Amino acid sequence: MARFVLKLILCLLVALAAGFGYLALRSGDALYSFYEWVSPARFQQYDKLILSVAAEHQLDPMLVKAVVWRESRFDRQKYGTAGERGLMQVSEKAANEWAREYKIDNFQVEQLFDPKTNLEAGSWYLRRAFDHWQNESEPLPFALAEYNAGASRVQRWVKAGGTTTSQFLGSIDFPTTRKYVQSILDRYAFYKKRGRM
Repeated sequence: MARFVLKLILCLLVALAAGFGYLALRSGDALYSFYEWVSPARFQQYDKLILSVAAEHQLDPMLVKAVVWRESRFDRQKYGTAGERGLMQVSEKAANEWAREYKIDNFQVEQLFDPKTNLEAGSWYLRRAFDHWQNESEPLPFALAEYNAGASRVQRWVKAGGTTTSQFLGSIDFPTTRKYVQSILDRYAFYKKRGRM
């Protein structure tokens, strides 16, 4: 009897693993799906906040979550190599511009480790980048490049390469920015394909 129960448990575990494997492969990113399944709290803990802040800034929450994933892997305490902070890795300069725009007195850069503050400042900065490139047929790659490397560099890349997405990506002479933009575009497409963040 004990052998039968052991075999049954083993069969159930194999069936569960196969079912999860199938769903993970079908999702488009099996490794991400696996990590999300193992640690849902880490991957989903900011979803409600992202929904709220994205709506406020007229951004797709799936895009904001894709930026958060790329920038910090959902680590609100992340400190970047150039001093960027928090979930969306907001720079001190961008945060101060946001604080001035919203008339936030006594803003301290350490407040960027607060998820709400960080998402507010980062989403504002991303929305502003979108607004700079709103006349492009596909403003998203331009806005993401600006978010990562700054407006003046994006303007230089546009002059060097053109305005279609593939031409623009080809003109980016910072491999890390090109990879950054492509990884967010891919993650955003992944979220949209599965229909949820």
